[in-house]
Amino acid sequence: MIKKVTVISSFLVLIVLFQSPSKAEFIDTSQDSRELQYQDTIMLLLPIDELIKKYYSRILTTNPTVYPYDIKVTKVQRIGQFRSFHFIYTLEVEPTVGPHIAVGKDRLVFEIAPTIPSLIKLNKFEHLSTYELPPNWKHILR
Repeated sequence: MIKKVTVISSFLVLIVLFQSPSKAEFIDTSQDSRELQYQDTIMLLLPIDELIKKYYSRILTTNPTVYPYDIKVTKVQRIGQFRSFHFIYTLEVEPTVGPHIAVGKDRLVFEIAPTIPSLIKLNKFEHLSTYELPPNWKHILR
């Protein structure tokens, strides 16, 4: 009996001591920051919510929401010479329903330039993955 307790205790101590550190990135949302300003500006200027609602209306009976902190800017490319105002923004978003239940992951590629009539053009919408909903949320599937 003492041997089992010693082995289990030793195993638990090893697990606690040799855990790899978490790589999760903490974003302080209690104070304004450059990153939060960019996320909020992107939400304000780009028609992300409209595009997400349009796509997921074929799959879900309720509209998902994209929160600013669920937008990841994966690439920004300047088209043309230095200091031109023509950009390609590649974003990845994770729309959610209810109490922040992610329903999928999507990639949106926007072109932003003064030569485009509305300044913004969606070049590509790519649905990357669909996430499994918990049993108590399956009723919103079409």
